[in-house]
Amino acid sequence: MLIYLNGKLVEKEKALISVFDHGLLYGDGVFEGIRSYDGLIFKMKEHIDRLYRSADAIQLKIPLTKDEMTKAVIETLKANKLNGAYIRLVVTRGPGDLGLDPRKCKAATIFIITDKIALYPKEFYQKGLQIITAKTKRNLVAALDPRIKSLNYLNNILAKIEAIKAGTEEAIMLSYNGYITECTGDNIFMVKDGSLITPPADVGALEGITRDAVIKLSGHAGVGFEEKMLKMDELYSADEVFLTGTAAEIIPVTAIDKKKIGDGKPGRTTLKLWEEFRKLTKTDGVRYDL
Repeated sequence: MLIYLNGKLVEKEKALISVFDHGLLYGDGVFEGIRSYDGLIFKMKEHIDRLYRSADAIQLKIPLTKDEMTKAVIETLKANKLNGAYIRLVVTRGPGDLGLDPRKCKAATIFIITDKIALYPKEFYQKGLQIITAKTKRNLVAALDPRIKSLNYLNNILAKIEAIKAGTEEAIMLSYNGYITECTGDNIFMVKDGSLITPPADVGALEGITRDAVIKLSGHAGVGFEEKMLKMDELYSADEVFLTGTAAEIIPVTAIDKKKIGDGKPGRTTLKLWEEFRKLTKTDGVRYDL
């Protein structure tokens, strides 16, 4: 496997960064997870735009233009002969010293990993996930803007540990005042009386690329949509619940905190949106040839 590292393609064993890199020391950096399907990098422009917005928000200068970054992603995919892949694009503050001062980091570190991924076993897409509500609360929006896709994921990891201990794959994270935000790695949607509902981003959720795609698809699928502040009792009484994310795509949830959702099976609206989403992955993005 070849890794793009600061302008060069290197074998993964030689893809090394400094122990003084502030991405490692302090989680000071940003990233994107991107998918390619059959030679098409899905929603490439949207992902690259979000990467640069996140970098701007933490005053991190990326030493490549957006076009150059896109070419670097394509170059890495071609080098690894991957027609379909998961792409992890990371930009850190770069090597500095043991202090927090970002001015000590003279140049950003950029690396791109392209590989296969299967976030959940196939059976969960057919039968649905059982998830829990985490006790770990989502970071305050005023403390860390959820629109920044940063390398600092400890908040999410603590909630993920709760899910693992409970024998499940995912956990819902609530805001400090008990509103649903998102899961540890995915956005969350519910369907009630034929209408699609998801929490607004400003409650503490990432503005997911797949989330936005599903919102737009709901109109084409003839499904009503609204953003709404949600409490857990509303989610428990939903007709359907599903999660969205680049790696997860669209995955149904059939039980939350051991409470059955709807009839305990993946719902009709979820499956319809999944079909529309699969069509979208064949058309919306940047093409490349191996």
